[in-house]
Amino acid sequence: MTEAFKLRGGSLMIQYYVVGGEYKDTHFVEAVGGDEKWFGPFADYDSAMKEWAKHAWQTVDECTTRYRIECIDNEAPPPCTD
Repeated sequence: MTEAFKLRGGSLMIQYYVVGGEYKDTHFVEAVGGDEKWFGPFADYDSAMKEWAKHAWQTVDECTTRYRIECIDNEAPPPCTD
């Protein structure tokens, strides 16, 4: 996968995280215990994908467990909470 990264001062501003865990049901809205688990940051998508695969395959038979990859741009404005 080819990606363009923004660089400033030698550090990547885009970071990847693996997010998920066990949820209360298959709507995947409420995590058991209240909080999703976050793994990372990873500097590139491929590294995050390897971490995602590790967690996803360990829980492949658990229908209420799910993981996803989140891309965070540290230069982006914070999301609106209105």
